[in-house]
Amino acid sequence: MAAFRIQNPAGAAQPIIKRSLLLLLIVTGLAALVALDSARAAGRLSDYIGRVAPGELIPGADRFGEIEGEPPLAPIYKGGELAGYAYLNSDFTSSVGYSGKPIHILVGLDRQGTIRGLKLADHKEPIVLIGIPEAKVVASLNALIGADMGRVAAGELPAPQVDIVSGATVTVLVMGDSVVRSTIRIIRSGRLGGNPSPGMAAAGPREINDAIRDVSDWQTLVGEGAVRSLRLTVGEVTNEFLRAGEKRGTEHPESSNPTDRFIDLYIAPVSVPAIGLSLLGETGFERLKEKLKPDQQAILVAGDGAYSFKGSGYVRGGIFDRIELLQAGQGVRFRDRDHTRLGDIMAEGAPHLKEIALFTIPEDFDFRVAEPWDLQLLVHRRVGARDKVTMPFTLGYQLPERFLKPVAAPIATAAQVKPMGPSGETRSAEANLPDDEIALWIRIWEMNRVSVAITVAAIVILTGIFFFQNALVRRPKLFAWVRRGFLLFTLVWLGWYANAQLSVVNVLTFFNALVTGFAWEFFLSAPLIFLLWASVAAALLFWGRGPFCGWLCPFGALQELTNNLAQWLKVPQVKIPFGLHERLWPIKYIIFLGLFGLSFYSLALAEQYAEVEPFKTAIILKFARDWPFVVFALTVLAAGLFIERFYCRYLCPLGAALAIPGRIRMFDWLKRYAECGSPCHRCAKECPVQAIHPEGQINVNECIYCMHCQELYHDDQRCPHMIEVRRKREKFQALSSPGTGKKGPTRPVISHGGVPVKVPEPAQSPTTR
Repeated sequence: MAAFRIQNPAGAAQPIIKRSLLLLLIVTGLAALVALDSARAAGRLSDYIGRVAPGELIPGADRFGEIEGEPPLAPIYKGGELAGYAYLNSDFTSSVGYSGKPIHILVGLDRQGTIRGLKLADHKEPIVLIGIPEAKVVASLNALIGADMGRVAAGELPAPQVDIVSGATVTVLVMGDSVVRSTIRIIRSGRLGGNPSPGMAAAGPREINDAIRDVSDWQTLVGEGAVRSLRLTVGEVTNEFLRAGEKRGTEHPESSNPTDRFIDLYIAPVSVPAIGLSLLGETGFERLKEKLKPDQQAILVAGDGAYSFKGSGYVRGGIFDRIELLQAGQGVRFRDRDHTRLGDIMAEGAPHLKEIALFTIPEDFDFRVAEPWDLQLLVHRRVGARDKVTMPFTLGYQLPERFLKPVAAPIATAAQVKPMGPSGETRSAEANLPDDEIALWIRIWEMNRVSVAITVAAIVILTGIFFFQNALVRRPKLFAWVRRGFLLFTLVWLGWYANAQLSVVNVLTFFNALVTGFAWEFFLSAPLIFLLWASVAAALLFWGRGPFCGWLCPFGALQELTNNLAQWLKVPQVKIPFGLHERLWPIKYIIFLGLFGLSFYSLALAEQYAEVEPFKTAIILKFARDWPFVVFALTVLAAGLFIERFYCRYLCPLGAALAIPGRIRMFDWLKRYAECGSPCHRCAKECPVQAIHPEGQINVNECIYCMHCQELYHDDQRCPHMIEVRRKREKFQALSSPGTGKKGPTRPVISHGGVPVKVPEPAQSPTTR
């Protein structure tokens, strides 16, 4: 039998044409929406400027002027006088939060570069901010109002910091960094009316001297300033809180003894050859150089004492929120993809330190190792069940002169002259932001190339499993190991490690983006999620929703593996009557349609109700969450111990969302016999999710493509049809095999065209008896 067959062979062309036309209409519609939105993708200031009064961005202002330039700025006037400009942070720099969508903030800048007002225009962070009033987040952001960003852009002042909000640390940091970075870019571009900031000039007259590669011991490195340190006691930190007027920060010190070591913090740029060879050793330094891109730098951060610079709340996929690298008024916080944990420092005489980390500087941060830079340490102390106070400590660094050499100033060429902006200003490299945005998601893919390669390989392997399913299911033991191994990979690596768990929120966000403002870079900024959605879209044409729900969903894998363990431990399994089962599975469709309709009224509200999915609790946060969410997730998993894939079958809105377009699949890869359903019901009884009707037909909307029915299809020990075929074959072989009976020797029999033909006996020679 062929590997697959087209449904309704007699009239196969008609349904295929209908489905192809439907698919073509869908693709054409999506392309039209994307093309329609492309004009808006460059800048969205006009979408939000009407939501705020001019006086909210610059006090005393009474009107906005015509939006100008690209990215756009809106002049703000007091009477007839130009008071400053308004802009949208997401037009100038990435502001993507935990939700995977940008946080839009309107900013008012006066002509001197001082932030005069801020307005949180739009965000999609409800899941992260559950239980935290938005007013509290806005209040923390307002700490930037009044900051003289002109001096920050010139490198005369450090970048201002927002107030940390417990429970929304990363979101607040993303918002603050986005405002600061976008403001600096505008000032340095000269679009406020002056010349571009000196900070945009070419690099200074010194650069790293790669010829210096001598190895030094720890004491020499510290003594000459190649390694800088910040040493604090518990008492010194407490005194800093007192001096800042924050008495709450003195109530719960890390130790009752003020002389105890709070932290010994050390920093050094290990991409400088002599320093890297000394601290990492020759092997470690060469490994680092292979990892770094051209002109990319790396620093070593090490610490010991009662306080961790990494933070106990750090989780994979997150941000190191206790340290920030600062230079020339800009800052960057490191993510887990920038981090490598080291076991020891190789320099002779180096102390044994509790935490040693190697951080690569992100490529989109313009870091110049030959110029001064700072590492800021944020010290958090809890003052209640949820609140904490924060105190910054800054450790400055200047590379010693012996590691530097003078360089000639670069000569400008015609190719380096930047084009004029719409307002007549010269656009600097940093002001050419549409290219920066495109480069940003490309760099994200490059930084995640290993994870991308592993995911692509897994998708290719799964595709091979489907295309060669007949060969696999004929070997049930091998197929069982293949399936469980793939599910384990999906759960551990794809889910718990890479956090690549698709959600119905992605579906709601996509459809909302189609009608409100589609931008591919926001979806491309999560490479693994994008790859999974692309593979799911392709799989819908061939197999329906089964490839994702049955193979690529980490929570589905968790349910199946725990149920397999339960069956191995002899936990009794509950078989739901098919009539009741048919009335229960529509529940998930009702949930999805409710969320889908609610998303058009309020996407934020729909995302909150999407917590009906336990995916974030069980997969993304690994149960490290408030107890109501944990109890719900554990309850669903507990039900799955008795009813295999209980959540998938009756409650999952994502499965329902995929089942609907899954109806366009063009092939039927699951084989059936005429006897299936009448009189045989074995497949229907053994289907783990009851996707086979007692009459024999498979409900593709409910099928997870576990291929158990295909194992039975080829099994001549369990499938009645195959048992009958086997018996006939064995009987025929017995009759056809050579042997001796009462009537004399049996002549050999061969088959010609399926008809047995006796072979004539060979003529005997005269000497043969």
